[in-house]
Amino acid sequence: MNRYGTHGKRGRRGTTALLALTLAGGVLLTGCGGGDDSASGAKDTTVDSRRRGSAPMPAPDRPRGEGEQRHDGDTATGEAGKNGDSREIAPDPDYLSTFALDVDTASYGYARRTLSEGWLPDPATVRPEEFVNSFRQDYERPDGDGFSVTVDGARTDDEDWSLVRVGLATRSAERQGERPPAALTFVIDISGSMGEPGRLDLAREALGTMTDRLRDDDSVALVTFSAEAETVLPMTRLGDHRGRVHDAIDSLEPTDSTNLGAGVETGYETAVEGRREGVTNRVVLVSDALANTGDTDADTILERIATERRQHGITLFGVGVGSDYGDALMERLADKGDGHTAYVSTPEDAREVFCEQLPSHIELTARDAKAQVAFDPETVAEFRLVGYDNRQVADEDFRDDRVDGGEVGPGHTVTALYAVRTRPGADGHLATATVRWLDPDSRDPHEESGVVETDALDGSVWEAGRGLRVTATAAYFADALRSSEGDRSSLPGAPGLSELSERADGLADRTEDEDVRELAEAIEEADRLT
Repeated sequence: MNRYGTHGKRGRRGTTALLALTLAGGVLLTGCGGGDDSASGAKDTTVDSRRRGSAPMPAPDRPRGEGEQRHDGDTATGEAGKNGDSREIAPDPDYLSTFALDVDTASYGYARRTLSEGWLPDPATVRPEEFVNSFRQDYERPDGDGFSVTVDGARTDDEDWSLVRVGLATRSAERQGERPPAALTFVIDISGSMGEPGRLDLAREALGTMTDRLRDDDSVALVTFSAEAETVLPMTRLGDHRGRVHDAIDSLEPTDSTNLGAGVETGYETAVEGRREGVTNRVVLVSDALANTGDTDADTILERIATERRQHGITLFGVGVGSDYGDALMERLADKGDGHTAYVSTPEDAREVFCEQLPSHIELTARDAKAQVAFDPETVAEFRLVGYDNRQVADEDFRDDRVDGGEVGPGHTVTALYAVRTRPGADGHLATATVRWLDPDSRDPHEESGVVETDALDGSVWEAGRGLRVTATAAYFADALRSSEGDRSSLPGAPGLSELSERADGLADRTEDEDVRELAEAIEEADRLT
C-alpha cells in the first residue's frame, strides 16, 4: 500500500497506484514546455521529418513573430491547456530548447526526508532537475568567471533513444580568505510549527557554527517572524562582536503563527539598511514555508520587495526545514527572487548548507544565466527536456537580457538531461548547447557553447562514465516518483525500481561516494514502499 507524505497538513492518504515506470510505446512527443504551471516533466518536441535542413543556431536577437503553434497545428489551448498544463509554444519548426539555469536541490532533500519517514513524496514536489543537480560533477572548470560547457550522452535500452547531458560549470570556489566579504541577513521563522525537532533547533545549531567560521570582515543581521516580524540584530560586523551574534541566535524560540510575507519584507528592509558597498549582500530565509498569516502568495510577497531586489541586487537563498514543508511557496520565492533553495533535515545537512555551501558560494559569478540547446533536424527526430518545468524561457528571449534567468556562484555545476530520439542511421552533428549570462557587476553579456556528435552515443548509459550514470540514476528515480500516479509517461529506457535500486547500489559500491550511497538507499526505500 502506498502513502504520500504531504507538504501541507500531514494527512494520511489512501491507497495509491503502484509506481509506473513503463514508457508509453510509440507515443509522439509534441509541443514544447513552457508555463510555470506545467505539470509535465519534460519539454517535448517532435521534429517534422519533412523539414530537414541545416543545423539550427541559437535563437536570433529579435523575436520571430506572434504565431506560435504546435507541430501538429494544434494551438496551446488544446487538451493540455484544458487540464491546466499551459505551455508557451515556440515557432514551428522548433529545434530549440531554452531554460533559465537552476541550482536548487530542495526537492531531492525533501524527498529523502519523506521516504525516510515511510512515505512516498507527493509527485507535485518532485522536480527532476533538483535531483540531478544534487550530485557533484567533474565537468572541466573555466579559468575565469563564466561557464564551461560539456555535452555528452549514451544510448538507452529503448531503440533510437538516448540520454544527452548538458553540463555547465563555474570556476572553483575560492578559499575563505579570497572571496569578497559578505553581508548576510538571516530571516528566521519562529512560528509555532518551527518547534518540531529538526526545524528551529537545527537552524540555531548551524547558525552558531557558521558564525564562528565566517570572517571578521563579514556582517550578519537577524530578523525573526511569527505573527509579526522583528529585527533582532541589525547588520553587525563580526570582528569582536561574535558573542552578540551568538546571543541573538540562542534567544530564538518558537511562538505563534507564520507571517512569512512580513518576515521577507522586513528582512529585505534590514538588508538594505545594512547594505555594504563592495560586498555580497544576501537574504537567507529559513522556514518550513507553511505561511498562514498575512501575505501567503509568492508573487505578492516578491512584488513588495521588488525595488530592493532589482535596485540593490540582493539575492534570496531559501533553506527549507520540517516534515511538513511548503515546497511550492519556497520554490517560487527562490526562483522569482533571483536565488535558490536547499532543504535540511539532519544536523549534517544543516552544517553542509550553512557552514560549507553558504560561505563558499556567497559570491556570484553570473546573473540571469540561460541555456539554449539547438538540436540538428538531420539527426534528431524528437527530444524531451527532463524537468525545468518552472524555468523554461521562450526561445526568442534567449538573448533578451531583460528576461529573468538564474543566478549562479563559483563552485557550482548545472546539469540538464534530455531524452533524444535519433533518426535511424543518423550520423554527424547532434546538438549545440549555448549558455548566456550577465557579468554580476558590469551586466555585460557573455556566451559559451559546446557541441556533441552522434558518435558520442555509441555506448549504453549503464556503461558510461560515473557522472552520466549518476545523472541517469537520479533522473530515472525522479521520473519514477513523478509517475507514481500513472499520469506521466516514463523516460526512455526506464528500469523498474527494483532494477534501478540494484544499479544504484552497485554504483555506490564502485564509486565509494557517500552521496551516491544515500541515493541508493532512497531508491531502495521507494521500492519497498511500492
